[in-house]
Amino acid sequence: MTENIPWDKLSEPNSGLGQLRRGIEKESLRITADGTLSGAAHPTCLGSALTHPSITTDFSEAQLELITGIHESATACLDELEATHAFVHHCLESEMLWPSSMPCILAANENQIPLGQYGSSNIGRAKTIYRRGLGYRYGRLMQTISGIHYNFSVPDSLWQTLGVTSQTEITANYFGLIRNFKRWSWLLFYLFGASPAVCQTFLANDKHGLREFLPGTFYLPHATCLRMGPLGYISEAQHQLSVSYNSLADYSASLAQALTEQYPPYANLGADTLDTEPYPQLNSALLQIENEFYSTIRPKRTTQSGERPLQALDGRGVEYVEVRCVDLNPLQPIGIEATQVRFLDVFLVACLLNPSAMDTATEIAAVQANELAVVANGRDPVLELIRDGQSIGLREWANAILDLCEPVAEAIDAAGNGIEHRQALAEQRHKVTDVSLTPSAQMLDAIEECGSFFNYSMQYSQAHKAYFAAHPLTASALQRQQESAALSHVRQEEIETEETQAFEAFLDQYLATR
Repeated sequence: MTENIPWDKLSEPNSGLGQLRRGIEKESLRITADGTLSGAAHPTCLGSALTHPSITTDFSEAQLELITGIHESATACLDELEATHAFVHHCLESEMLWPSSMPCILAANENQIPLGQYGSSNIGRAKTIYRRGLGYRYGRLMQTISGIHYNFSVPDSLWQTLGVTSQTEITANYFGLIRNFKRWSWLLFYLFGASPAVCQTFLANDKHGLREFLPGTFYLPHATCLRMGPLGYISEAQHQLSVSYNSLADYSASLAQALTEQYPPYANLGADTLDTEPYPQLNSALLQIENEFYSTIRPKRTTQSGERPLQALDGRGVEYVEVRCVDLNPLQPIGIEATQVRFLDVFLVACLLNPSAMDTATEIAAVQANELAVVANGRDPVLELIRDGQSIGLREWANAILDLCEPVAEAIDAAGNGIEHRQALAEQRHKVTDVSLTPSAQMLDAIEECGSFFNYSMQYSQAHKAYFAAHPLTASALQRQQESAALSHVRQEEIETEETQAFEAFLDQYLATR
């Protein structure tokens, strides 16, 4: 942003640093008591997956997605997420939530993994068709990987402190944040990656390149975050996309082509099932819709009814960013904890405040190489990464980034009269110094003690179910959750009853809008 950061103003209580805004979207698979993927429909008591504001499904009918509102307090955000989890566990009866990002003991045939269902409305049908297309393109197995999306935005008061006065400037600064985030996000893989091992049942073939760790469990010795590598959200088709974040215009142009031009390898997907599935996918472009673009971070703008995400961005600029590279923490009943949230805030503000050079095709390739290196070998003490075209040790670069975070943590704490952000930063420094403190290292030790990745994850599934049994909602909070669920069913019925447009016309109109 600028080399002349007004630290004195940022440390004041009214600077806006104390009112950073965040929301969380957390995915988890529903499993049965024996650890298999649930084959049951989305529980009715949880409300409508189409219209409930806080509880929906992601790819699979068995993959819950729990969504918080936007909060100016990390504690309030996590409290809401915990309350939603408590309600979910109240409704699940004998089922549990799988605590790890990487799944295990799935259906014998991946085509038996159930797609999310959203009712008979046009938008509900389109959601399921989109998921069917994802299954054809990437396999349903990969789509069951779960994680956390962290939505972050800057309050108006902070923009004013920074002298940013227009939406055009706000959008440009968000893209500066994104460019720095792309350069540095490998550090989050190292610090918080919690997917160093996978269950044998997840491996669809013998080309995975992993080693056997224990019977039924495969890993890489120095892996941190396999979810973000070739086993997860690395697509050969999307790898050819060289998306620029230099401006909204560049970003929009990069994605527009992928959304509109036919991608020949996808042209005939599902052709052999047209008799039973007339819509195997939404279209045959490289991306069916914007959400299919897998990136560690996305610029976002709240959409209006019938509006596409790029249309919203082009029309009104960036409103917030969505961080998409956070693994579930299996140790936490809600998958994330306050120290991590506070460090994410510090890290994102550092990405915003520090100078952010324009990206190039060469740097984009280096960013991808760094990500893959840390995914597979992040805990290797001699690992080298690429910075500005030169090799640099991971620890050296990690400490340099954390040094940039230091004044941010101090300013946030000064603005809020606290110490929590400096404490969160200090905890991450310890992980850089001592690799055994990283979640991925500790997870491998625990998996070895449990005998397998499956046993490890089941242990925490059961522990989290017991936690929420011991910490139920109050009667009034439970009633509010039940009323919200009931209202969502009413809203879905209204949408379906009031609809008059033919599905074919709806789909043509929606896909033509950009």
